[in-house]
Amino acid sequence: MTLVRVRQHVNPLSQRYQVATPAPAWDRVFQHPLQPLHVDIGCAKGHFLLAMAQQNPTWNYLGMEIRQPLVDQANLKCQQLGLTNLHFLFCNVNTSLASILAPGAIAGATVQFPDPWFKRRHQKRRVVQPQFLDQLSRCLQGDGFLFVQSDVLAVAQEMVERIDAHPHFTRRADSQSWLPTNPFQVMTERERVTLDQGKPVYRCWFDHQGSQEMSDRS
Repeated sequence: MTLVRVRQHVNPLSQRYQVATPAPAWDRVFQHPLQPLHVDIGCAKGHFLLAMAQQNPTWNYLGMEIRQPLVDQANLKCQQLGLTNLHFLFCNVNTSLASILAPGAIAGATVQFPDPWFKRRHQKRRVVQPQFLDQLSRCLQGDGFLFVQSDVLAVAQEMVERIDAHPHFTRRADSQSWLPTNPFQVMTERERVTLDQGKPVYRCWFDHQGSQEMSDRS
């Protein structure tokens, strides 16, 4: 088996990532395409969704990732496990969210440990931007959710401030301060490593207050 070198950082503003990715044929990637859909944005190797899909067969899961080798590896693992409620998609979410997901298509979304892009001149590359939240709100059901977490306080604070400023997201009562535990009880690789090192994770849950209706993805 040939090992593929995967870049740790990919610039989402690069010209090569500006072409929108089309939606897959939902009835081909999911056995039951009308089940509630949970989207994990920046899913990396997909370990979180691989566990979630096995634990919750009445939900569908979609992982969105900008590094294609990770997507290919995750889909191979999905096939090996025989999962019919999980699919991984190579895309730049900041340019492709609206082309992939119809209004009201998803029940919930997670953004977990996104690339922090520490240098000030690079921070415009961070995934949670106002335009991204507008597109995500469009794709979420009226009673959907958004869960975010990071091990970098400045990144978590920026995400929360931007989501708080959006009219269609409301921080859940128990998220007024950082959530002490992951409500899904399934950890990403980054979360596990961070906690094993005794470092904090900053988490927040938002309810979506939009009025979109669920779209038929079939």
